[in-house]
Amino acid sequence: MSPNPPPPADEETWRNRFIALNLVRIGGTVIALLGLYLWHSDQLRQGGAMEVGLPIAVLGVVISFLGPRQLAKKWQSPPEQ
Repeated sequence: MSPNPPPPADEETWRNRFIALNLVRIGGTVIALLGLYLWHSDQLRQGGAMEVGLPIAVLGVVISFLGPRQLAKKWQSPPEQ
């Protein structure tokens, strides 16, 4: 016998999930831009600091693309076990 499925999410839940997805995208983009700034500016070192900026930029891009997908998978209905 299977457990009862959870009740469908209401409109407020969907709104909050939509906001969370977009905040993850925006946060990843901000991190990527920060990495590019550190990479190409003279903020840390004359001529830029690729060793610092590149990993931060890549991390931001990964978060921006894969973060929303992971959240959507977490909220998938019915949840996979």
